[in-house]
Amino acid sequence: MLLRIRSTRRLCFPFGYAATATLPAVSSQAAGSGSARAATDPKTRGKADEMAGGARRFTGLRALRGGWAHAGVKVAALTAAAALVYCLDSLILFRRFLASTFDLVIFDQGISGYAHLAAPVSIARGVSDGQGAHFLLLADHWSPLLAVLAPLQAIHDGPATLLVAQGVLFALAIPPLWAYTRRQLGPGAAYFVCVAYALSLPVMSAVVFDFHEVAFVPVLTAVMVERFDAGRRWHGVLAAAAMLLVKEDMGLLVAGFGGYLMLRRRRADVWTGLAFVVGGLADTWVATHLLIPAFGGSATFYWAYGQFGPTLGSAAANVIIHPLHALRVFVTPWVKARTMIGLLATFGFLPLASPMVIAVLPLLAERMLASGYPLWWQAKFQYDAFVVMMLCCAAVDGAARLQAVLARGGNPPEPPAAPPTPPGGYGGAARPPVPPRGRQASRAVLTLVRRRPATVWAAAICAAALVYVPSSPFGSLLHPGFYGVNARMRAAAAAIAHVPAGVEVEASNNIGPRLSGRDTVLLLDGTPRWAPWVVGDTLGLDFPFCSPRQQAAELTYLQAHGYSLVFADDGYEVLHRPADWRTAQALAHPLPAARLHTNICY
Repeated sequence: MLLRIRSTRRLCFPFGYAATATLPAVSSQAAGSGSARAATDPKTRGKADEMAGGARRFTGLRALRGGWAHAGVKVAALTAAAALVYCLDSLILFRRFLASTFDLVIFDQGISGYAHLAAPVSIARGVSDGQGAHFLLLADHWSPLLAVLAPLQAIHDGPATLLVAQGVLFALAIPPLWAYTRRQLGPGAAYFVCVAYALSLPVMSAVVFDFHEVAFVPVLTAVMVERFDAGRRWHGVLAAAAMLLVKEDMGLLVAGFGGYLMLRRRRADVWTGLAFVVGGLADTWVATHLLIPAFGGSATFYWAYGQFGPTLGSAAANVIIHPLHALRVFVTPWVKARTMIGLLATFGFLPLASPMVIAVLPLLAERMLASGYPLWWQAKFQYDAFVVMMLCCAAVDGAARLQAVLARGGNPPEPPAAPPTPPGGYGGAARPPVPPRGRQASRAVLTLVRRRPATVWAAAICAAALVYVPSSPFGSLLHPGFYGVNARMRAAAAAIAHVPAGVEVEASNNIGPRLSGRDTVLLLDGTPRWAPWVVGDTLGLDFPFCSPRQQAAELTYLQAHGYSLVFADDGYEVLHRPADWRTAQALAHPLPAARLHTNICY
């Protein structure tokens, strides 16, 4: 007798959906014979294996999708992408001979000293400045935190290591920035703000201009702000203490942040803020007037405020007595105002809506009130990167404050919903008009603006950053020719190949980085150092020369005084002469390069 069975099973589908299906009736005899055939039929086994493989693939995709849903994975991916872009751009510039001896070789020589458990000596900086061949980085700027990069230099001794480290450090500011923004504005806005920071002009300008200690500042600033916002005060204090080891004037940024903490009027924050103000200012004074001179530097080397007075005290008194004059100096010439407007525009001018903006005022005053260093006023170098993260966090705080104000004002009433459909349908009656899709989209956008204006602001600054990329310093990454090799690059590579390893060489500003790490590099600066090897460029414009003709004249002068031409191609020349007493004299008692300090070209 045949027993017929009807069964009901739950069929599961992706994304949690399920349905009940009634299976057709089958005979027990037929079922038994069918399973026997399935066990022996190759075609059936193949189909079963294919279905099993598809199920495994689906499970893998589902796991991958589930992993991507975690915010930590997305933040890590964004951080890695930013680091990749930064490293790619700086390394290609290095490969294309677009890095420079001043400043990449200076840092490479000093940090290489740390890596070899020796003093951070930069012979290139010391000789060109007339300070001697044993000039210490700490005699120029108080930046002991650079020593943490020594293990990387021990692994690979060369300027490329510093470029990679800088790219990673700039990118590592993204996770704490995301955490802070998410707490203030939500996760969507956090991703937008992180992209806006990653593609901001201050960060791009720093990445394309060699290596500098500023690479540590954004990540330490973001950690300091985020930790204080999370209530983990001592973590923030540790970040501020580390920042004081980046550069002597970072005490001004810490003091500015202390002023912001005092404005919060919380008892614990007031006392912490007061300690930051006093400690930050004291650290800057001690580093400038005691520590830097202790290592052979000068406390007045970067004094550029002679229009206010010869000393710090007299200059401060002048600013207090004549505030309008100080304000006029702060914003003129126009390049100063343009730089500061650009910084605020990067984040939609919302830093002005937060009291945190006062944290950047001391550093901006240090730059904009100076008269002796016009390069400090410009946006195309690394100087804006010292304040970009603080301005970014201030903008987030300002957006949160404005959103809270709008929320307290009450949300506008929702537009009336469409009338329900009658039970019997409309029949022959006319249906109510349906708004066009464009109008529906407009209403959706207006609703988003009313409910989440901060998210709209974050999306706007992110979109602006993306639109700016083609014309930004990173725009060259979008052109295939940027990744190729041209005749001038081949000639430069052939020139450095003629210089043996382990020798002293005077090199053009763009050639030095490719020789550093294997040779003792000096800058070809217009003052003969009588090094055994010289590599120059008669066609390119290289610092500190004002024209290719001036550098060509320098090479002609050297050939007339004992150097022989070893190689020449496409403007690049390699000269050689045996070392003699003049070589040793130039290192022991170097003359300062006049072109470095007379502003001939600027």
